[in-house]
Amino acid sequence: MFKKVLVAEDLDSISIGIIQVLEDLNIPVIDHVKYCDDALIKIKKGITENNAYDLIISDLSFKSDHRKIKLSSGEELIEAVNKVQPSIKKIIFSIEDKSYRIKSLFNDLKINAYVTKGRNSIEELKTAIERTFGNEERIVSSDLSLSFSDKALIEIESYDISILNLLAKGYTLENISKEFKVIALTPNGTSSIEKRINKLKIYFKANNNVHLIAIAKDFGLI
Repeated sequence: MFKKVLVAEDLDSISIGIIQVLEDLNIPVIDHVKYCDDALIKIKKGITENNAYDLIISDLSFKSDHRKIKLSSGEELIEAVNKVQPSIKKIIFSIEDKSYRIKSLFNDLKINAYVTKGRNSIEELKTAIERTFGNEERIVSSDLSLSFSDKALIEIESYDISILNLLAKGYTLENISKEFKVIALTPNGTSSIEKRINKLKIYFKANNNVHLIAIAKDFGLI
């Protein structure tokens, strides 16, 4: 089992439950921080002292207060951690349940497991920790398993999400093209964007753009 675990969670009521799970698993060293900046400092300190953490468990959202911070979210924390210790095991424990956002955590940030906070979340977290230690990949809590089995979502890329978000804001093809050119996102021609939209309609069997946006919201893509 893991020997040294770091918990990044700003709510005491949640962190107490996480720590109890880790204690039940007989983890020798358990550290807890309420700020992402502090978590990164501890990660770096562990590396410097040749006593690195085996696992980090982090929430995605952290409430802001009077303290000035550099890292304000779990995503930013994991991204920073990956730069200094990419091999560390990473579990996200959050209330977020939008499938696309969770998929991006696996694809872009290379997390090992994702557990949603809920009624059975403590047992789910314990299972996720054990399976992560066993080197299983892409572990999600049982309430997410169905949405993650949808093949269409696997083929959706961040480019598609950008289009859907702008469509939902009422942007025309020309507006989307201009926006993409400003941020250097390609392809950014109107014909390419239109073809992508049509492809999305086919994926989700949408009758029109309004229907497509409604379906995308139902899937948690936007």
